[in-house]
Amino acid sequence: MESPVLAPAAHATAMVGHHYVTEDHYVVGREKIREYAKAVQDYHPAHHDESDEFASAAGGLLAPLTFASPMGMHAQRTLLERIAVGYDLSRLIQTDQILRFHRPIVAGDHLICDISLDSFQQVRGRDMMVLESRVSNQRNELVHSASSTLFLGHRRDGAETLAATARGLVAHDMSSIVPDLAQPIQPAGPVRASVPGRNRLVTVEPPTPRGRRVGEVSVGTELPRRTVRLTRGDLVNYAGVSGDGNPIHWSDEFATLIGLDNVVAHGILTMGLGAGYITSWLRDPSAVQEYSVRFANPVYVGRLAGATITFAGTVKSLDPETGTAVIAMNASCEGRRIFGHRTAVKVRLAQD
Repeated sequence: MESPVLAPAAHATAMVGHHYVTEDHYVVGREKIREYAKAVQDYHPAHHDESDEFASAAGGLLAPLTFASPMGMHAQRTLLERIAVGYDLSRLIQTDQILRFHRPIVAGDHLICDISLDSFQQVRGRDMMVLESRVSNQRNELVHSASSTLFLGHRRDGAETLAATARGLVAHDMSSIVPDLAQPIQPAGPVRASVPGRNRLVTVEPPTPRGRRVGEVSVGTELPRRTVRLTRGDLVNYAGVSGDGNPIHWSDEFATLIGLDNVVAHGILTMGLGAGYITSWLRDPSAVQEYSVRFANPVYVGRLAGATITFAGTVKSLDPETGTAVIAMNASCEGRRIFGHRTAVKVRLAQD
């Protein structure tokens, strides 16, 4: 008996509210923190030296702000295999990413990721999903949450050359992102609609900020600019550290097949660079509350020339009573904005 043809949009709509929870916890290692910090060029001592005042106060090395993103990416891929049946995941485009920081991630933490399909809609003829993720530690404390907006690509007739090329390039555990057009679309395995115990997460007050003080900041304060250079080697290194082996980040052949000029930097890598820019100015890497980015343009990384990204920021608003400020951040490469105008970072300042 033949399986019925699935309507991808109808299936995705029916999957709204479904969850995937990682089967086992992830142990945060000291060397993994150092390795990730180097990959995003974040040299704050709290990520490298246990004797640093912020690491010492937290009881271990602090993870960079985007450290949990690779863990979330793997959970996201598993969820998409079940909810995005019939779509071509090699054509997925991420447009918006919002990261929220509830408690610092510290070496020795045991992390669990719970990711769900929050909404699905069709916008101007394109299919869009919003995924929500929550990362908790061994004490059931919420440490990190995120919202990701994704546009999905449809399977296309005549695209077998692209798929075959990709299947010859990707690592074996990434084969699910490349559709085999010779195979019929089949329903995926079940996804949990409810997750026992995951709604009992504890929200704990973050540590008191001990970095830049309220009196040092005013609306209009400009952060010193920072310029970062990326090479092909940096992309390969980040792919290995994060587990994101998508060939658009290292194969010119594949990148040009899907219409790119050449290979592009990982979006989360550019976010990680921006996060380090903010925390170096803030001084306290655990004093960021929220980091919101709209990806505007890709960062093309030339074979020899690489790419140069310039970061700049301005304090957009300040609440002296609560000690919170919002920084509007700009990132550009070769004169083009790579983050949209809505990119903002909400931070906590030490009281005078």
